[in-house]
Amino acid sequence: MTEVLFYHLQDMLLENVLPPLLEKSLERGWRVVVQSTSEERADALDAHLWTYRDDSFLPHTTWRAADAQDQPIVLAVEEGNPNRANVRFLVDSAALPADSHVYDRVVLVFNGEDDSALRAARGAWTDCKSRGFEVTYWQADERGRWQRRE
Repeated sequence: MTEVLFYHLQDMLLENVLPPLLEKSLERGWRVVVQSTSEERADALDAHLWTYRDDSFLPHTTWRAADAQDQPIVLAVEEGNPNRANVRFLVDSAALPADSHVYDRVVLVFNGEDDSALRAARGAWTDCKSRGFEVTYWQADERGRWQRRE
């Protein structure tokens, strides 16, 4: 069964949150697609993942690369699973893909300070529940550690 995790960002930037989540995914041996809503945003995330920290390396590419199928992380703007990922991250209010059920995990990261992003996340929550997915809600505590909320 697909597990869907909702990560609620408050006073946090995606650029600070996404790399550690991707690192944890790779540590677990997962392949990942990160879907944003524009080529410009995907390109900005691509550049950021190369430089976000001096002592870290996240092997990744964009959907445009000829070897995307061989990469553990692919940044994309459309549906599709170019690297046979078992985890899909949705950022910037990217919609749930029609094939959400094929993933072990879908991680929806949304900006809780943006009303439209909040509405989109609530709609996705309802959609996921109606599909029978296991859904969980995560919010950072005052120290920035993710806590599961009920």
